[in-house]
Amino acid sequence: MREQPTLRIPFGVLALLVALLIYGVLVARYVAPVMEGWHALLQTPVYILLGVIWLLPLKRFLIWMETGRWG
Repeated sequence: MREQPTLRIPFGVLALLVALLIYGVLVARYVAPVMEGWHALLQTPVYILLGVIWLLPLKRFLIWMETGRWG
């Protein structure tokens, strides 16, 4: 358990927000135009997949924010 305050948590939250903003802009800029002519039922699983992909590295990132270690 942490006994002293650390800047990892506020830095981590800001880094996460920036990373999600960049990810969202990249998806909107490059993926959306490719799929704009697709039927909505074909677009839905792609957006669900893209909405879940960013969660994959999140566990290790949250561990780092709390402990300072990546694993």
